[in-house]
Amino acid sequence: MTDTIRLLSVNVSELAPLRPDLPKKRTGIHKRPTGERVAVRTLGMDGDRVGNTKHHGGADQALYLYSAEDYAWWSAQLGIDCQPGLFGENLTLDRWWDSPRIGDRLVFGNITLELTAPRIPCSTLATRMGMPTFVKRFAEARRPGAYVRVLSEGTIATGAPGTVNRSTHTNATLATANAVWFETPRNQDVMRTLLHAPLAVRYRAALTHWLDGHV
Repeated sequence: MTDTIRLLSVNVSELAPLRPDLPKKRTGIHKRPTGERVAVRTLGMDGDRVGNTKHHGGADQALYLYSAEDYAWWSAQLGIDCQPGLFGENLTLDRWWDSPRIGDRLVFGNITLELTAPRIPCSTLATRMGMPTFVKRFAEARRPGAYVRVLSEGTIATGAPGTVNRSTHTNATLATANAVWFETPRNQDVMRTLLHAPLAVRYRAALTHWLDGHV
């Protein structure tokens, strides 16, 4: 099954202090739209940086994707105008296709991206939003966005049309991967099903750890 979406914004950031009063805590979350064509590579985009490489970045989390539909929802919830890049995503899509799956592939010209994991919120996002409880709020919203790996490199620009090639991992949805992370207790059958999908290495390691009895 195929679907089409459109790229509304390409967002990048150099490292910068998370807050003015935290000059040593440097992050790449302060993404801003760029009107330029940007090279997309296996480890990310030219002109973009990752601050905490222990938990972010790498080949399996090379880029982070979010959607304008999600931002419209958040704008209504928060009473602010949520613009592309606010949550630190590299690519802002116009929308998500129906039930995105781990392993779905998104093609922009000669670039192929593969969904690998939902975004698990952290304190950096809460600080960015100026809301101490935002980690919990983001988790409860069930609008995680998606990390992707870059299967083929190229260049990309705002306005590019994209084609979705659906994965055959029919039960390994992004929503399922997001939900099981926050469940207590976690469903072991769901975790085993997810492990058959092409998950990001960090997410896969967490599931394996929990299935080994370390919950």
